[in-house]
Amino acid sequence: MQAQGFEGILSQHPFFRDLAPEHLGTIVGCASNEVYQAGTFLCREGQPADLFYLLRFGRVAVEIATLTSGPVIVETVEAGEVLGWSWLFPPYRWHFDARAITLVRALALDGACLRKKCEDDAALGYELMKRFAQLAVRRLEATQLQLLDLYVGKP
Repeated sequence: MQAQGFEGILSQHPFFRDLAPEHLGTIVGCASNEVYQAGTFLCREGQPADLFYLLRFGRVAVEIATLTSGPVIVETVEAGEVLGWSWLFPPYRWHFDARAITLVRALALDGACLRKKCEDDAALGYELMKRFAQLAVRRLEATQLQLLDLYVGKP
């Protein structure tokens, strides 16, 4: 896929929809097109977190491995959403497993490439950090609600 195609896809994805064109042009150089069959792992806990994903199609289960009952799904990420922020923070290791539930089409963004571009362009870095911080807050709030349901029970 040509860079111009990636730029269009990035600009249409909800995570980057209103990002300045010059920033989109910078990010494009870090993007690649990925396809994962159902059952395939996009990442494994403890492995290097050198990518994050903009899901375009399909569903991904974010899982925690347990010794007694197998994997537990803690979240499902779908088309239009982002998977992964571990690429942002040392030691750059995944904290969960992520497995394709269905066929998944995604843009994978190279974390090392993007970190370098953010170091070179503070405005881009700040903009991405704001977006990932908002994403983290939304996911933590969702986790809080799940825990309340689990420990308090539904009425």
